[in-house]
Order: sequence, then structure tokens, then C-alpha cells
Amino acid sequence: MTNYDDDKPTPRGDLTLQVIPLPADTNANGDVYAGWVVKQMDLAAATVAGRISLGRNATVALDRMEFLSPLRVGSQVGFYCELVDIGRSSMKINVEVWTLDRNANRHRKVTEALFVYVAIDENGRIREVPDQAG
Repeated sequence: MTNYDDDKPTPRGDLTLQVIPLPADTNANGDVYAGWVVKQMDLAAATVAGRISLGRNATVALDRMEFLSPLRVGSQVGFYCELVDIGRSSMKINVEVWTLDRNANRHRKVTEALFVYVAIDENGRIREVPDQAG
């Protein structure tokens, strides 16, 4: 059974970032801009990639993003990250965005996307991800 098979779905991964969007992050209707959400997702996933790569990393791809519901100003927004795969120099991290609306005590999934990072050295060249077995 997965977390989507019951009537109370829950986020996959670890809570990596939690923020509250402010009025400057929204359009005239009070909905948070998609770009703001993507920026926060990248920040959360980059944090995980940095821990894994033990250094610098660069975002190289973002896959399959679809918004399921809008975010409103003042909502508590959680970014949950789950490592999907580690390659020689790359890391795939899935990020789910969930919100806890300030006027209702319920969580809603907003979106998710797969981010791909590569480990880079101080010169910006691709390097290997350190062995995670230790």
C-alpha cells in the first residue's frame, strides 16, 4: 500500500524546507506565483544534493511538474525531499510541496517534481559524488 492508496495521503520524503509566502510572492488574486514555488523547491532539493555530494552541485534538469491546487498568501508550505537515485556524478531528488492552509487544519498537495543535480568542483566541472557506503 502506498501513501496514495488511503483517504489521507501524506508527503513522501523528509521535510527539508518550510516557509510562508508573503504578499510580495503573489499575484493580484493572492495566489502564489509558480516561479516562487519552483525557486523554493530548487532550494530544498539543492540542500539535499549538497549533503550527498559534500560540496557544490548544479541543477541540470527539472521533470514533470503539474500544479494540483493553488497556494494562498499566508499558507504554511512544506517542501519534502526524497532521494530517488545517485549516479556517478548525478543525484535525482523528488520534491513534493504540501500546504497547511491558515484557515483550515488540513494538508493539501500542491505539486511535485523531479530535480536532477550534478556534483561540481570549485572550477564548475563535473566531479564524482562521494561513496555513500561509509
